[in-house]
Order: sequence, then C-alpha cells, then structure tokens
Amino acid sequence: MERTGIIIVAGGSGRRAGGARPKQFAFLAGMPVLARTINNFAEAMPGAEIVAVLPEEHIEFWNNLAARFDVAPHTVAAGGAERFDSVRNGLAALTTDPELIAVQDGVRPLGSAGMIRRVAEAAARHGAAVPVVEPVDSFRETEGVPDTEGIVPSRIVDRRRLRIVQTPQVFRADILRRAYEAEYRPEFTDDASVVEAAGHPVCLAEGERGNLKLTTPEDFTIAEALIAAREEAEEAQTTTDAEYL
Repeated sequence: MERTGIIIVAGGSGRRAGGARPKQFAFLAGMPVLARTINNFAEAMPGAEIVAVLPEEHIEFWNNLAARFDVAPHTVAAGGAERFDSVRNGLAALTTDPELIAVQDGVRPLGSAGMIRRVAEAAARHGAAVPVVEPVDSFRETEGVPDTEGIVPSRIVDRRRLRIVQTPQVFRADILRRAYEAEYRPEFTDDASVVEAAGHPVCLAEGERGNLKLTTPEDFTIAEALIAAREEAEEAQTTTDAEYL
C-alpha cells in the first residue's frame, strides 16, 4: 500500500446532534466519537500519518479528553471558517510526504477496514475515489417557491441515477494538493467536488450502509446498536474458534 496520510475533519459544532458539546467529542459506546474514528483508521491503515483538524478553541479540550483513552497516535491542526479551509490546513500539517491522502469525516467512525482499503486501492489506480451507496428512498426535486395555493411544485427524480456519497474520500497527493490551490467556492461541498473542479474525474467505489455520519440523536442510537451487534458477533466467533481448537 502506498504511503498514506489521513486528514480527519472534525470542525463542526454538532448542534443538530444535541448535547452540551460538539458531536465529535460525544461518547459512543464509552469512547469519544473522534477517538473511534482515529482508531478505526489506525487499524485499517497501520503506519499512516493521522491529522485531526479541530476548531481551534477545542484543541486543548480534545488533548485533555484524548489523554483519558487509548487513542492512536495523531497530530492536531486548527480548522478554518469552512470545511475547505480545514482540509487545506490539514494538508499543510502533514509531514510525511504521503503518496495518497484520505479525507475523513470525524463523526463517521464505523466504516470497515475493508471498505477503507477498497477506496484507497481505487484511488491508487484512478487518482481519486469516493465510497458511495445506492439510495433506497424516493426523491423529489422542488422549485422552492410555493404557488398561489401554497403548494411547492416538485417532480420525481430517478433514484437509479443517484448515489449517496460517504467518506473517506481518497486521492493521489499531487492531485488533491493541486486542487486545493483554488479559491473557496460555495459549491465545494466535499473534497471530490474540489478535485472535479480542478479537472480530475472521480472513481466511485463501493461504500457501506453502516458507514454512518453521526448527525442527529437518532444516528447515535443506531450506531450504538451497530457496535453492540459487531461486538456480539466477534465474541461469538472467538468462542467458536476456541471450541474448534
């Protein structure tokens, strides 16, 4: 595997998740969400350099919180006004001159090692790759302005042409660095959009439905259940292996 740098963007306020602290610092099954995300990548990509990008005012809080848990080695960089700025700061903080760079949401702690490696392998082949899943809901596009009867005009969208984009988004380092030399634009909603604007196509890799971005209190409930189910399955497998031996 190519030398890889990982930028974990955790600069959000987390207001939609509720609680007294940003959601990246909230506890999930007894451990801070951000710690789970960092450890997930350290396990999937041993030896990769990890940079966590945080709001500057929360860096000291995180350092104190992380000291209480078994968190994989990482450095911390201050975020910016927009996600775009935070990723740019994370790029500047990398010190190991990686060949691939993965950008990950700090509040997406449940992606499997297999999925992470799959996206990285696609990026190594094609230069840029993002994990996606097919939507299961129906979608309607709206005009946004109600008519005289108060109804917002809308039309059905063919969901077969849509994909839900996840992270990690992985790129060859030269491609991502060159793309982030651009000035910020509101349409830069993720790293793939920045790279596409620089003229490089993006490969779609297979994501996972369990690769949740924790945004609402309900997301945390689902994530707790997923972790419990995984731990139960691992315990059952360990017991089976012991009995077999």
